[in-house]
Amino acid sequence: MQFVYDQNASNEILELHDDNYKYIIKARRHKLTDKVYFRNLQDDFLYEYEIFDISKKSASCKLISKEEKIVKNNKSLNLVWCVVDPKTVEKSIASLNELGLEKITFIYCEYSQKNFKLNIEKLNKILINSSSQCGRSSIIKLEIYDDTLEQYLNENPDNTYFLDFSKNSLDDKKDSITNLVLGCEGGFSNSERNIIDDSKKVGFKSNLILKSETAAISAVSKILI
Repeated sequence: MQFVYDQNASNEILELHDDNYKYIIKARRHKLTDKVYFRNLQDDFLYEYEIFDISKKSASCKLISKEEKIVKNNKSLNLVWCVVDPKTVEKSIASLNELGLEKITFIYCEYSQKNFKLNIEKLNKILINSSSQCGRSSIIKLEIYDDTLEQYLNENPDNTYFLDFSKNSLDDKKDSITNLVLGCEGGFSNSERNIIDDSKKVGFKSNLILKSETAAISAVSKILI
């Protein structure tokens, strides 16, 4: 664990309760005068605290120092992900966070099952734990786009590419991509493919059909690292 998340990190006195208390005092067995690093993931500071009081259900820490420490990729990428089974997203989002993906925009495409509802709060908890483990100073920003794929394309015409079966290699276009649209299981419908310019389609050098989460991790890896 590179740091502990606490939304109140930056306060002169930080009170530990519940999960953070159990983790720091019970699991990690920290004692009085031990120092622990925290982030609030709202700013770029890493906060160092010293434990000065421990009771049966809580502990208190005082702020010793803070350091602005930005840990992120130099390249920005927004993954526009057609909505899939939430369990699929939950399994792969920590890996995407570790790769440094900046944002995911979820959008309902024609092949998306409309009964799939994403639990943003649960996803944010997974992301917080992921950043605590890998040291990233932020988490992926999540948003749900309420309009159609065609409308999204009209609003974001520049540097938006679609991952599909294409002779245009993703490797050749990766430096130009800031928005990458990824289909759900089954890919894009014929009507959706018709609104996509062929020059904006990119693909892998493989004839295999990938699951949505495999394609997401593979594409983000190629673009960012």
